[in-house]
Amino acid sequence: MIKNFNFCIVDDDDIYQFTIKKTINSLDLAKNIIAFSDGEEALDYMIKNLHNDEELPDIILLDINMPIMDGYQFMEEYVKIKPKLGKKITIYMVSSSVDPIDIERAKRISEISDYIIKPIKKGKLKSIVDKLIMEDSME
Repeated sequence: MIKNFNFCIVDDDDIYQFTIKKTINSLDLAKNIIAFSDGEEALDYMIKNLHNDEELPDIILLDINMPIMDGYQFMEEYVKIKPKLGKKITIYMVSSSVDPIDIERAKRISEISDYIIKPIKKGKLKSIVDKLIMEDSME
């Protein structure tokens, strides 16, 4: 049985948003998919739903380079609200950047589970969800 998760996509690329939603849906992994074009929109949503676990995402796919608030700025603010969240949220930094500086910077942020280079393949999405299901069953 596949447990369906709330996915949150934070990326300013409309085509990427469209394709990743289609991929998630084709694998039947999501109960809900929400998408934002920048970190500020996503952060505002999280703050509005701080105590509403049903609305909060289980998995965030976070881009680095976005207007208004980039992925790193989002993470700086997320760390401040994380103690107030009632549920565990798994965050993946997703970028087309292969720059070792970006990869290393993301790996230094303990709240980021992994750095994934776009495009995300179906197998990688499936393994992300399988890992969460396994972690849930161990708790």
